[in-house]
Amino acid sequence: MPSNRREQGFTLIEIMVALAVFSLAVLALVRLEGATVRGASIIDEDVAAELVARNVALDALTEAEAPVPGRTSGAETNGGRAWRWTRQVSSVGDARVVRIDVAVANRRGQVVGRVTMIRPPNVPVLTT
Repeated sequence: MPSNRREQGFTLIEIMVALAVFSLAVLALVRLEGATVRGASIIDEDVAAELVARNVALDALTEAEAPVPGRTSGAETNGGRAWRWTRQVSSVGDARVVRIDVAVANRRGQVVGRVTMIRPPNVPVLTT
């Protein structure tokens, strides 16, 4: 028996167009995920470097004696990575007040963290 009504459903062309639109959306999401992962790793490196810089500056800030003006360098390991730091101590008018600038570089030598602190006279020193 022939049917007078037309079969309802999607044609092959409609399905192919829907799949093409869906694949474009998926590709955009995959690219976004890659950018997010790259951005997170950059932020992770910056935060770890800032922590190293802060720790080096706080060491100079809380020493019993004020640090001697000049430049010193060293290395620290933090977060499973090696960091090179440079600390510049300079006086700021009053000889008892010093400025402590710390720059931290990654393995490639790029400075990725900086901290500046001022050590006023009569800094209370914590003893353990």
